[in-house]
Amino acid sequence: MSPPLPSSFGVVLPFVSAMLLAGCTSFEPEQSVDQINQQFSAFTQSSLKPAFNSEQKSRLQATADRLLQEPISQNEAVQIALTNSPAFQAMLAQYWASGANAAQQGRIANPLFSIERSRFVDELEIVRMISFGLLDVLTLPRRNAIAQSKIEAAQWQFSSEVIDRITQVRAAWVKAVAAQQILSYAMQVSDAAEAGAELAQRMRSAGNFNQLQAARQRAFYADAVAQLAAARHNNTAAREGLVRLLGLTSDQLARLRLPERLPDLPAAVYPAEKIAAVATENRLDVRMAQALLDTVAKQQGLTLATSLTDIELTVKRNTIFDNASKTSDVKRGVEIGVRLPVFDSGQLQRDAMNAATLAASYRLENIVRNAASELRESYSAYRTSYDIAHHYQHEILPLRKRISQENQLRYNGMFISVFDLLADSREQISSVMAAINAEQQFWLADAALQASLIGRPERISVSGTNNVNESAAAH
Repeated sequence: MSPPLPSSFGVVLPFVSAMLLAGCTSFEPEQSVDQINQQFSAFTQSSLKPAFNSEQKSRLQATADRLLQEPISQNEAVQIALTNSPAFQAMLAQYWASGANAAQQGRIANPLFSIERSRFVDELEIVRMISFGLLDVLTLPRRNAIAQSKIEAAQWQFSSEVIDRITQVRAAWVKAVAAQQILSYAMQVSDAAEAGAELAQRMRSAGNFNQLQAARQRAFYADAVAQLAAARHNNTAAREGLVRLLGLTSDQLARLRLPERLPDLPAAVYPAEKIAAVATENRLDVRMAQALLDTVAKQQGLTLATSLTDIELTVKRNTIFDNASKTSDVKRGVEIGVRLPVFDSGQLQRDAMNAATLAASYRLENIVRNAASELRESYSAYRTSYDIAHHYQHEILPLRKRISQENQLRYNGMFISVFDLLADSREQISSVMAAINAEQQFWLADAALQASLIGRPERISVSGTNNVNESAAAH
């Protein structure tokens, strides 16, 4: 039986082990998620929770089922997505993996224990060795700093992905509610056009309408039918897009209800002064770029040492048994191995790290320069969409209503025909549908602005008119 480990082993190993354990980098995903909930509570509403086991999954499922008992608001749609969608849980699991991998890079390889047994005539020699990378131990503080930077970068990256996903949910909810509203009005346009076409056909049969007048009414009806079919599909597509983002099952889909209309426009818009006062250094994209620069800068310092050489320390104990004399001798020692930079001086590794650091610094500078411009563009879309929607609500729709009332009086006085009245009704409904589209644009721009304020810019196109149907009165 081999004798116990020598005193050199007993002194070196506890010292090295204590030093390595004290410097180990760790990663706690649930604690990190709590930090994200606190930092971005306006987006997550503190509803971002991991479901790493069946108990957590059941708890989140119960929350989603409770929210589905009533028509869901935009904020409730976000909560359902965070608690119910497998996509969010996949993102959380991937974040866990990324954080664990980053923390792992802050640790060094385990020491290598080897034992050798050899016999020569009457001598038996047993060699025990423990080897570890001395350079790895010496650079452990630097490795820990790099690992912490990578963990921070992974957290910012995950936060940005969560914000992007929540913004998509908000936009999908707006589109689904707007599509539902537009479908309702498209059905009214189709009904009015059908009534006009039937009446025109009867008057044509009675000889009171010529073929052109009847064909014109029929064309209005045919166009309305096509618009109605498109509105039905758009409603289905918008609703299913929301369903996918919420991660609803078939049973949950049957319980999904949306409000009948979009929320009213806010009484006041987000002030431009607050946009100018937003600190760009606090944006997510800037923080991500800064974290990346910090990581590669720390790696650059480590590469300067590791690219030149590698050092390995080995603690040895040799025991030699002489069977002839029944005696044994013990040899203790330390061995140091140094890799000589003869064929590869490591210059290319250092060049690569220098280039990576330079690229990261320019990337950060570019993001900082673009941040203010993106904010101004996003705010312009937000403010313009608000002005257009407000214009529809307070100018165009009241004018259309007044025109409709005047046409009703003219019809009662027999100054216009029923077809003129039907045409006016179609035009009024089309204006309402255009107003709904304007409101939809505003709420999409609002979601994009909220994302842009924290560094996840979304580009929104703005149009001055967005009529769904175009109709003309028949005279």
